[in-house]
Amino acid sequence: MGNRGPTHQVSSFTRKAVYPQLCTLTSSGKAPVARFSPTYTGKGHNIDTMDGNRDDASGISRSKRSLASVNTPAGSGNDELDKTAQPDAASNKVGPEDAAKQERENADPENIKAISTVDEAEGDYDVRKENHFGEAAIIDNAKDLVTHVLHVDDEPSDSPWTFRALFIGNVYRLCLILCVFASVLQEIFYFKPQIILVSVVFLTVIGYILALPFQLIPRPGGDGVVSRTCRFLNPADFNSKEHTFMVIMASAGSTSAVATQILAAQRLYYGSSPDKGAAIFLVIASQFLSYGIAGLLRSVLVQPAKMLWPVNIPVNTLLETLHRDRSETRKRLRCFTAVFGGAFLWEIVPLWIAPIFQGVAVPCLARRDSLVFTNLFGGAQNNEGLGFLGLCFDWNYIAGLSSPLWYPLCTLVNSMTGYLLCIVLFMGVYYGNVWDSINFPFLSQLLYHGSSNATNFVQYNLTAILNSDNTINSTLVAEQGLPYLSGSYVIRLITTNVGITAAIVHLLLWNYNDLKDGWAFLRPSRLQRLFQVSTYFSWRGHDSGEEAARRQRVVDDKDLDPHYKLMMQNGYVEVPNWWYGLVLVLSFVIGITTLYKIGSTLPWWAFIVSNLFSALFILFFGAQMGLTGFQFDQQPVILMLGGYLLPGKPLANMYFTVFGFNGIQQGQWLLRDLKLAQLAHLPPKATFTAQMLGTVVGAIMDYVVMVSIVDNQTPALLSINGTNVWSGQNVQAYSTLAVAWSMAKDMFSVGSRYQWVTLSFLVGFLAPLPFWLAWKLTGRDVFRDVDTSIVVWNCALLYVGVNSSLLMYFCLGIFAQWYLRRFHPAAFIKYNYLVSAALDGGTQVMVFLLSFAVLGASGREHKFPTYALNNGGTNNDVNIDYCMFNTASAN
Repeated sequence: MGNRGPTHQVSSFTRKAVYPQLCTLTSSGKAPVARFSPTYTGKGHNIDTMDGNRDDASGISRSKRSLASVNTPAGSGNDELDKTAQPDAASNKVGPEDAAKQERENADPENIKAISTVDEAEGDYDVRKENHFGEAAIIDNAKDLVTHVLHVDDEPSDSPWTFRALFIGNVYRLCLILCVFASVLQEIFYFKPQIILVSVVFLTVIGYILALPFQLIPRPGGDGVVSRTCRFLNPADFNSKEHTFMVIMASAGSTSAVATQILAAQRLYYGSSPDKGAAIFLVIASQFLSYGIAGLLRSVLVQPAKMLWPVNIPVNTLLETLHRDRSETRKRLRCFTAVFGGAFLWEIVPLWIAPIFQGVAVPCLARRDSLVFTNLFGGAQNNEGLGFLGLCFDWNYIAGLSSPLWYPLCTLVNSMTGYLLCIVLFMGVYYGNVWDSINFPFLSQLLYHGSSNATNFVQYNLTAILNSDNTINSTLVAEQGLPYLSGSYVIRLITTNVGITAAIVHLLLWNYNDLKDGWAFLRPSRLQRLFQVSTYFSWRGHDSGEEAARRQRVVDDKDLDPHYKLMMQNGYVEVPNWWYGLVLVLSFVIGITTLYKIGSTLPWWAFIVSNLFSALFILFFGAQMGLTGFQFDQQPVILMLGGYLLPGKPLANMYFTVFGFNGIQQGQWLLRDLKLAQLAHLPPKATFTAQMLGTVVGAIMDYVVMVSIVDNQTPALLSINGTNVWSGQNVQAYSTLAVAWSMAKDMFSVGSRYQWVTLSFLVGFLAPLPFWLAWKLTGRDVFRDVDTSIVVWNCALLYVGVNSSLLMYFCLGIFAQWYLRRFHPAAFIKYNYLVSAALDGGTQVMVFLLSFAVLGASGREHKFPTYALNNGGTNNDVNIDYCMFNTASAN
């Protein structure tokens, strides 16, 4: 990125603090000095020393067996594969020069080579030198993390392309089962009071459990029918690549498509829904469009080492723990099993038996007759309050969006700063009666009529202002008056808009060189390739000299992920870009056809514009998520843009958002899974296949589950508070914004009631500049570590949901990423991400079981008897944390 200011010389296991996602804030603003393990001898580059996984009598490690020549494709069946990887006896001897070199390094730790250093004199660079698994060092950047926490080795003969995986239906059926399971669970969580994402770790655990019975099928010798059939069904041990294939397919199906939001809104608020077949094709097209865009950007957003995608580290850690040699992972497996079992058994307590553990509000227990205390300290119920000083003992809510244990420290500090500012802002706006806020709920995502007051909240009648073609009737709006929003929701809109533009400016200032290849396709030389035959038939020449040279350039590139370089060194074949281009074109055609088929009122030109916004935002916000782990919610911004482009057409605006916002969100998740596959060394074409299949299955299941829940839980979904089990908050917010932004000219333009919602875009462009200039002038890293987009977005973090979990979230995250990572690096490397995986997995397995068994997901709810720790919540017009209940919200 050109001149980024002063850098610091560090020893071999630290880095220049140029990666804001993994920085360590110190009083001096400088990167910390690494603490080495007492047993370190300077032999970190000896693969045999690090890798205890020896898989044959000769003691040759898997990492040494894994490497073939650059031009040998993985899985080719070449008998020379192992021979080229096995060293002879002479190769293991230490020559005089090497011995002298080791002696010097042992005597002077400062002479130890940096992790990414390449010794030019040694010839072709071997990616295995970057394997530092288990070495005790303070992890200070993305490259250190993926080479210390994960093994940089591979077994190319482990392939997901087995008969059982694709044809027989053994693992393939498991993939379908897991995919259906994941899509059903995520759609259920979409209608929960707290926004919860199905953890990929959870899918990893379930996939492993489902696959274990097939491991019991014997593989006898002989040529008999039974023997051949058994070997056919279970040809080899269940390996990590088959497992990763299953997980990625399930992950692709586990995303609750934005298209289901508009379909749910139509059923709840408009009394109509499109044809079932058209609805399913709508969901599929909206998902695949983003896949095409994101796939074409993978060289910018996935392959570089800096693009860490930290959300994947627990998953890849778990995959290695489950599939590497048991002698190496025994302690880690015991740890995982214990934590998983504990989380599984405990979750039944806060979720069903004693819901008060979802949020213990000590101040409310001391004073139960104050709405001020409810608004500030309450938070165990949906939209109850801010949950300040609340104690949450339910991992389901603590890690509802993501586990705090894997979030980089800088992201946590920026987020916590915004969280504290959020409390001040919300209380100040509400009790300062800004925008007449005191006449409306403290937290709400609905539109309200001007006749509302503090004791009687009157919802705005949306259907009363619509014509028969679902367009807004200005005469009817004048009769009823413009709608009002709660003050907290206005703040949310403002901070989101500021954050959007601030993120773009922040990335351009700090990461321009990382992103510039995202628009490199506009170069004339790149455009010429569209007309070259080799572009579309590239697989025919992947063993050519040109391809070999390309692979070597990848291996020699210090900026690329070592795991990706290892895959290229081992001969893996990349997916041609035209595959993703074809997905983009086909989904575009299906999408625009479906829109006209179902009468969406969205014109063709607006459909194109929505996809252009999606492509632009995937580049910037994909980079932000890859660097920091933070995922922005761009939905309000896309709705606003649609409102100005399509005034008076809320239905068209919602469809505009389906392809605009859903494209961004789905694109980020595709990129996340591409990185997961890269760290697991899954062949790229297997990854592509898994994502395509999973998306189709998930789209169908999303629609089926949405229809079932909406038809059976309509009263709860239409309520302001819902229940502690079901909530329509997401659909409410979606419909609210669609209608509100369709009246954008009257509600949000300069001079109107909520003018700062629009003006906030301009503020966002300026927000990062003071910190960037301060860093330029002083060179202090603390200014570089401030990400204004994350801080500002979190200034409205508490606008919805169960908020009692946030204090515990930040405390646990900072404990892991600051205290453990800095003062106990060995424990951090070995167990932090594994514990995160175990907590996610155990908790979500129990949540799934309880959702269907007792919480009403199957259509019938079984309530636990009321007593002190379970007072019934909103069903009895009380809050489960005993804060004062606002009766106006129950109307």
